[in-house]
Amino acid sequence: MDVDVFDRLTRSDEGQALLAALRDFEPRQELAIATRLRRDHPAELVSAALEQARLRQRAEPKFGADAYRMYFTPHGVEQSTRARVANYRAERLAALGVTSVADLCCGIGGDAVALARAGIAVLAVDRDPATCAATRANAAALGLESLIEVVCADVAEIDTTPYDAVFVDPARRGGRGRIFDPEAYSPPLSWAVATARAARYAALKIAPGVPHEAIPDEAEAEWISDGGEVKEAVLWFGTAPGARRATLLPHGASLTGRGLPDPPVRPVGRFLYEPDGAVIRAHLVAEVAEEVGGGLIDETIAYVTSDELRPTSYATAYEITDVLPFNVKRLRALLRERGVGVVTVKKRGSAVEPEELRKKLKLDGARGAASCTVFLTRVAGHPSMLLGHPA
Repeated sequence: MDVDVFDRLTRSDEGQALLAALRDFEPRQELAIATRLRRDHPAELVSAALEQARLRQRAEPKFGADAYRMYFTPHGVEQSTRARVANYRAERLAALGVTSVADLCCGIGGDAVALARAGIAVLAVDRDPATCAATRANAAALGLESLIEVVCADVAEIDTTPYDAVFVDPARRGGRGRIFDPEAYSPPLSWAVATARAARYAALKIAPGVPHEAIPDEAEAEWISDGGEVKEAVLWFGTAPGARRATLLPHGASLTGRGLPDPPVRPVGRFLYEPDGAVIRAHLVAEVAEEVGGGLIDETIAYVTSDELRPTSYATAYEITDVLPFNVKRLRALLRERGVGVVTVKKRGSAVEPEELRKKLKLDGARGAASCTVFLTRVAGHPSMLLGHPA
């Protein structure tokens, strides 16, 4: 992104008029739209406006209506936090009494915006000039300039001691896609941890698949899901050392580990509970099993079974009608016999892909109005099929 052109786009009446005209543009018509706009506007400004229009549409699932007032870089859309998750973190910092945060590796400023809206003054730092330009533009567009100061610099050069807290969101994508080794983050996790240890409070955003053994003893580790999808893990410093927590948005239910032993393996009961992904990542399936009075269907599978239907915020309950050895022909015959035309396939511990199974079942929704949930899994070590429906 050319920073000078971007500046013209964000600050000039011409640039703003182009963005307004492209608010609901159809990507399939981009070539025709570009040709028409370039008759009256500079080509580079039209290209910049079209790029922002595309990025805003991609960003809407994360930022909602704000996306159409904000500015993005391609990498920034991928890396930025969903607004609901960022707001949750910001509110947690505000509840700790934090009034100022050094936001290191700020990206396009999504977290800085959430922190500022929580009443926290933010120093937003990134080393990429285009990214910093987007952060400044976002602070201005959302009326948060007085609370967000943007500095273009290497985060290692920043003195964080004047701030109540540090937030670090290392880059976890490279030229070949996602980076899974925490020491290959930019900056490395070890640097972020050292920076966090020097602060009163700190929050480090990391990939949810981080190995538990890589988590420092003094950190509280929190896995956050939104709408049932695990979005991130956060290492908190200055809160609850050694704690493991799963937080489920949008309702905000939060489960904290109590060091329970692994649940016993037992026969499949009337109900099956599918723990939220954040619960599984946090290794808190035992806490869910205790809550619903259940056990595991297999020692290696995170499905909990019980004879009772108990309310829980941390798992989805299904009533099980059949427990069968894995056999596609038998399953197809049973579903047709029952007039099932719509099947939801879930898997855990099975090599069979759901789409592959659907093709083999050859169900026709027009011939059957009933629906069914099929779990491909293991029961006491054996490949099995569980049939049921949401309880």
